[in-house]
Amino acid sequence: MKFKTPSLHPLNSLLSKNTSKSPMASTLAHCSDLDDLLCCDQQDDRLRDQSPEAPPFCADEPPPPPGWCLSGGADSRIERAWAHWSRLGRPKLIVAPMVDNSELPFRMLCRKYGADAAYTPMLHSRIFTENEKYRSQEFTTCEEDRPLFVQFCANDPDTLLEAARRVEPYCDYVDINLGCPQRIAKRGNYGAFLMDKLPLVKSLVEKLALNLEVPVSCKIRLFPDLQDTIKYARMLEEAGCSLLAVHGRTRDEKDGKKIRANWDAIKAVRESVRIPVLANGNTRHMDDVHRCLAETGVEGVLSAESLLENPALFAGYRTAEWVVDGEKGNSDGKLDQADLLVEYLKLCEQYPVPWRMIRSHMHKMLGEWFKVQPQVRDELNAQSKLTFEFLYGLVDRLGELGVRIPLYQKDSLAAGVSQNGFAASTS
Repeated sequence: MKFKTPSLHPLNSLLSKNTSKSPMASTLAHCSDLDDLLCCDQQDDRLRDQSPEAPPFCADEPPPPPGWCLSGGADSRIERAWAHWSRLGRPKLIVAPMVDNSELPFRMLCRKYGADAAYTPMLHSRIFTENEKYRSQEFTTCEEDRPLFVQFCANDPDTLLEAARRVEPYCDYVDINLGCPQRIAKRGNYGAFLMDKLPLVKSLVEKLALNLEVPVSCKIRLFPDLQDTIKYARMLEEAGCSLLAVHGRTRDEKDGKKIRANWDAIKAVRESVRIPVLANGNTRHMDDVHRCLAETGVEGVLSAESLLENPALFAGYRTAEWVVDGEKGNSDGKLDQADLLVEYLKLCEQYPVPWRMIRSHMHKMLGEWFKVQPQVRDELNAQSKLTFEFLYGLVDRLGELGVRIPLYQKDSLAAGVSQNGFAASTS
């Protein structure tokens, strides 16, 4: 099953309002326009004419009626939430939603290396309902891309429902973004800035829970006061939320590298509700995953930024940053980010996405490599029109220059990872 694929992101339209006509501005605008093209545009426009084929809700069960999340008493609703989560295998290792970064090829790469489930990038519900090009380019999936959360930002229940109905045949949860802390979310009145408008949040959840055939999930941040967070989580559960992902930082705590996520608060939320809870924050390698699961008791762990740098994180690989000098038990995992990037590029050829996403992943995966050979990074930045030939050549050039920064594995994990099929193949 193949879908129409990628391109105009709603946030990019804000950038296009710059009216400067300087040569540099024109060059940057031209580069941006080219990066918004689908990476198959020069190769095969016929992909645009393909239509998705809806998979069944469950292979051996009829789809549940709309509103099943809220039908019956509280006990039966909770029981159904857990039954659905159990049917999916109770995923533990999950790719977090990332704007322009958790797209289909990247999700499939992470799934190969141990991810059990994944979120789409945040989709803007209003633009999704109004713009066919946006829908066909920003939401793509395939039969193997399950379990899947499709995430929307919204501030209007009817618009959100219209958007959600378009994707519910192709996902396992429709997720509401209640955690984005960026200024664009404040201007757009969505994400974490709806924490100031709890009646609206409740109406968004109830609207989906009463009308969809798939469950509703929510991704939230913490209030400064823990009791406010607990009340918030319980309100979402009562409104029909079937699964809750908790980012262990407040709306104002945006720098994940400087501010540690509060696992104690996540544990308190998990203990205060009866639906499945996931944790987000502080996941740099698998030791963090195991500690988070043990300390919070959550069902699963989301990773975002660390996966962008190292998509093989869930397979037990870690970057050199997290290998302590002199620490025994870590060895070269015979895999590096260039290997992963080549695999990602091949997936992009199979599942086309906008060049801007590919460019972003190039910088994320090869960031440390570019520090060693910055002129190669400059070549990438100067290339206004990307091609796969150019990108594969750039990776080869780094190899010719002798750049290699390995990913590491704990010796105790190496055999198991290999047996589970996570070892990279660059053939």
